[in-house]
Amino acid sequence: MEQEKKLKVLCLHGFRTSGGFLKKQISKWHPSILQQFDTVFPDGQFPAGGKSDIEGIFPPPYFEWFQFDKDFTEYTNLDECIAYLCDYMVKNGPFDGLLGFSQGATLSALLIGYQAQGKVLNDHPPIKFMVSVSGSKFRDPSICDVAYKDPIKAKSVHFIGEKDWLKVPSEELASAFADPLIIRHPQGHTVPRLDEASVKQLSEWSASILEDLKNADAPKASNSESSVDKDNVGVQSAENLREQVAA
Repeated sequence: MEQEKKLKVLCLHGFRTSGGFLKKQISKWHPSILQQFDTVFPDGQFPAGGKSDIEGIFPPPYFEWFQFDKDFTEYTNLDECIAYLCDYMVKNGPFDGLLGFSQGATLSALLIGYQAQGKVLNDHPPIKFMVSVSGSKFRDPSICDVAYKDPIKAKSVHFIGEKDWLKVPSEELASAFADPLIIRHPQGHTVPRLDEASVKQLSEWSASILEDLKNADAPKASNSESSVDKDNVGVQSAENLREQVAA
């Protein structure tokens, strides 16, 4: 049987860390969760402008996507960052989904919200889903009035830590999505280790995305079949999709 094409996911790291560090953070999750996704971990455009919280834990270099003030209402290099990521996605994609931690999650939601409003990524297929770990909304009204103008329809899962200093902002970000799945954990500002219940939730969420995308592609496939076999092939394809998702 022809091997299934994996869904491509752009993974954006947190402030003053790196793509390599996010890859290590995600590796604590059960491998079955992400085995059907092709994950890409780029580094931020700008070198870290100060001390990193992971010094002594993970080797440099460290990067940041943009800079901000203490109230997170003013941003430096944000437009450059957005332009860089949009260019990266067009050249290295297309990407089916985004995954982000902290600053990376905040950026991911912004890109999806902006794309839904026609502000960016008009030459890239719609982003279909997002995984947010400790994300938040931007606070500049000129950004909020566009990115979060309407409920974001992309499927989303939001990991929110009980001890995370971004717990409330993470909840606010989840509320910007039409039908968010919220997975709570007892830890702080980190990519959490998942208990059995969380693994089940995330696995079922991932399976639902795969099934939705396959079902969306099924009519295209059936249209290419001959009219004689069309109905029969459609039934077989649907049965195969269910078997593949369940496997």
